Amino acid sequence: MMSAHDFDFLDDTTEQTSTRFVCFITDSMNRFDLAITRTDRYYGKRLVTDLQSGKTAIVGPDDLKEEGYLEHAYGLDETGAKELKSFLEEILGPVTFSDY
Repeated sequence: MMSAHDFDFLDDTTEQTSTRFVCFITDSMNRFDLAITRTDRYYGKRLVTDLQSGKTAIVGPDDLKEEGYLEHAYGLDETGAKELKSFLEEILGPVTFSDY
């Protein structure tokens, strides 16, 4: 049986985060149940979890410009990805590159 002493930890930190839970239905009847977590990690990008599928991606404004990013991360069709992108563009802040 393995214990925590058997692992070679690369990182192990605890921090305070804030999470916004939002559920909405789009005009094309796509439903999104999301948990959007703000953390000091990932240069200001957010952890966006689709609560229906359990899939999580690190998402920032630059990722929304990547063709196929949301489709791949969440298994969405083109319409669903476009609708999710429209929502996320409004709520994601800028990426920050500061050393702590």
